[in-house]
Amino acid sequence: MTRHNEAAGLSGDDQITLRSPAELADALPYVLGFHPDDSIVMIALHGPRGRFGGRLRLGIPRTSEEWPEVCDQLAECLVTGSERRAGRPDGTVLFLCQEPAEGESGQDVMERLRPLAQRLRTACGGLEVPVFEALCISDGRFWSYVCPDRRCCPPEGVPLTLPGTSVMAAAATYAGIHVRGSLREMEARLAPLAPPRAEEQERALDAAGSELVPRILGGTDCATVREETLVLVGGMLTRLRAAPPIADSVAADVRDDGLIGDEEAAAVIIGLQDRLARDRAAQWMEGPEAEAALRLWRALARRCVGSYGEHAAAPLTLAGWVAWSLGDEPAARVALGRALCVDPHYLFARLLHQACNEGLDPELLRRSLRQERVDRALQTAVRGELERLGAAAATASDGASGGSSGSAGPGRPRGVRAKSPGAQAAGPRPAGRMRVRRRPGQRGARSRH
Repeated sequence: MTRHNEAAGLSGDDQITLRSPAELADALPYVLGFHPDDSIVMIALHGPRGRFGGRLRLGIPRTSEEWPEVCDQLAECLVTGSERRAGRPDGTVLFLCQEPAEGESGQDVMERLRPLAQRLRTACGGLEVPVFEALCISDGRFWSYVCPDRRCCPPEGVPLTLPGTSVMAAAATYAGIHVRGSLREMEARLAPLAPPRAEEQERALDAAGSELVPRILGGTDCATVREETLVLVGGMLTRLRAAPPIADSVAADVRDDGLIGDEEAAAVIIGLQDRLARDRAAQWMEGPEAEAALRLWRALARRCVGSYGEHAAAPLTLAGWVAWSLGDEPAARVALGRALCVDPHYLFARLLHQACNEGLDPELLRRSLRQERVDRALQTAVRGELERLGAAAATASDGASGGSSGSAGPGRPRGVRAKSPGAQAAGPRPAGRMRVRRRPGQRGARSRH
């Protein structure tokens, strides 16, 4: 389920009056930032003028047996979420969006979903939040479940306004709001590769897992694998930044896939299952490197094929984080939602999804990651200086005493032990809480954080 605050589409400063069901239907993709497919969308209304507030989207349940429970949960979620941010809503508008199946018409879809619309209206009414309008959008038309006037809402439906021709479209363009295509198209950019490419990638993942997992879980080589992963990421980002931009998203993704080899993609995917490697990779989040990072995380998510589907949680979460950091909240929610689909318990994705939905400022996390980068650089410098002082002290001690044992070395500060870069604390398992997926071939280590 996806919840949205006002920043998802038009902000509170962008005031546009919508006077009819047709204008509501036309406004929906601009409010969400994309065309919802197979979705229930609810938007809270506040005040006497019906100001848009919180919004919520959920895929339409496949079976009607699920509808009553889902409707009750959606109504409660919309009300409680609105109360936390802008006060209790005074009403809501409802959209059911679904394309016809084979042999169906848009009107058939509208009639099939009518009980769902009625159940949602009942659930909202039970919480004293009336549904002022309920629309079904299908096959390029819309129908109202509320308006009885055949002059504006005839039984055969009303054609949707041509894209880019309405007042809403003009206002959205002026406000810098872009519709990113359909939800299905956005999800397709994150979907695993299809055969035969998927088979080649899975073999590369098998080989990378066999090599890297023992090194990660052994503890002594985990830091080395982490550094190797980040070096590979840096090289891929350089390659992607050098590639000229392509306007068509499908062609751009195909080009990006061609710039990344199966073996290096597999090594990075396995390496990102280490929590500390993933957290350091999240620091490619702003400036000129952010766009390339977003493309890379999408490409790596597409490489998580076959039995490695759960491994996509890391690159999907990174894609969601970078999209959010860049201000693309719709794309961020789609990526984070996909991450939670492949691994519902992935903590980093859950926290980012909640923060994005609650309208928090990503600058809070950016600031923390910047500080981590500074702290790590400082630690590396201090360790290097301690090693230098220790080596100098040892050389001086050997020259003065002929190498006698038992001397702590005058050059090393009391109570400070020189530690080589990347050394790990003793323990049964390296940082990152790795776990082995128990399957033939030891396919990879996974962290759920």
